[in-house]
Amino acid sequence: MTTNEAISNAVKEFEKVMVHLKEEFSRLQIGRANAGLVEGANVEMYGVTQPLKNIANISIPDPRTIMIQPWDKSSIVHIEKAIVGMGTGLNPISDGVCVRVPIPPLTEERRTDLTKHVRRLAEDAKISIRTARQDVLGIFKQLKANDEITEDDVFSSEKALQVKVDEFNGKIDEVTTAKEKDVMTV
Repeated sequence: MTTNEAISNAVKEFEKVMVHLKEEFSRLQIGRANAGLVEGANVEMYGVTQPLKNIANISIPDPRTIMIQPWDKSSIVHIEKAIVGMGTGLNPISDGVCVRVPIPPLTEERRTDLTKHVRRLAEDAKISIRTARQDVLGIFKQLKANDEITEDDVFSSEKALQVKVDEFNGKIDEVTTAKEKDVMTV
């Protein structure tokens, strides 16, 4: 493995971290209906656990309601149980044909808590990036120990890697700031 391959692999890991962070942000309840709030709910039916999005159509009829239309009407009870079991504080309402999930407005206290959670998720993402960086630095040291690269190569590779780390940390800060602003907007 060359240093460029190692850096390229690290960038792929950084991109995975960004995708994960954005997915986590999309799942946060910020007072507006979003299919991401429920689509990952694991519904147990017929002895098999599967994501809600695999067994029902999820739509947003208005900004404060998520509507779930299961393909099998007998799954409504299981869907309600899965949504309540997610621990998001959402309370589904069934009419026998579909499940409606009203999104309650956020209180100031809940907005503050969500902002803290957003920051925690961002910090976890930065930790993941630092961990990936440490792994690549270990590869550089191993290549140097095997006399496959010189000390100058190690120095320039570390510098190039740090540029990528700084770039992705900046992206994390950008999406975090945007999400915090979104959460605190009434």
